[in-house]
Amino acid sequence: MSSAPLACVLAVVVGVAVAGCATGAGSNAKSGELSAAAIERKEEAAQSQAEAAETAKDHELLLAIEAKKREEVASENAQRTEALAAARAKRKEQAAAKKAQKREEEAEANAKKRERTLEAEARKKREASAKRKHTAKTPTTTDAVQSTPSSTTEGPPVSTTQAQPPTAAAKE
Repeated sequence: MSSAPLACVLAVVVGVAVAGCATGAGSNAKSGELSAAAIERKEEAAQSQAEAAETAKDHELLLAIEAKKREEVASENAQRTEALAAARAKRKEQAAAKKAQKREEEAEANAKKRERTLEAEARKKREASAKRKHTAKTPTTTDAVQSTPSSTTEGPPVSTTQAQPPTAAAKE
């Protein structure tokens, strides 16, 4: 049973009891009017109380629904934020890996370049050394000129203090 009919029944019983206690005909009519008005007021108060209780219950239910919605929205926002953070971290990690790979490739390229430079320098040194050895083994043209006799005649060298008889080749 709900509280509204119970309140009405209680109001009627109280009103009848009050009406039964009255003495005299004049007071009976007045008290009947009073009791009817009191009963009506009590019924209205009971109905108002029932409506207030129902409103309070609806308000609590609405608050619970709103709290649940806020919780769901907060959960969705947290998941979205976590997903964004994970994506951001993944992009950062990929960028760092790409940067490290680029550095490694540059280091390899620099090492190869240094190696080629060192090989070229070593080759130049070998060639220069071989050239020096070759030039040391073969006499130069200026050395060959200096080793030949300065006399234009064929024959033994002539000393400047002795006179030689003219040769047959010189006569012709």
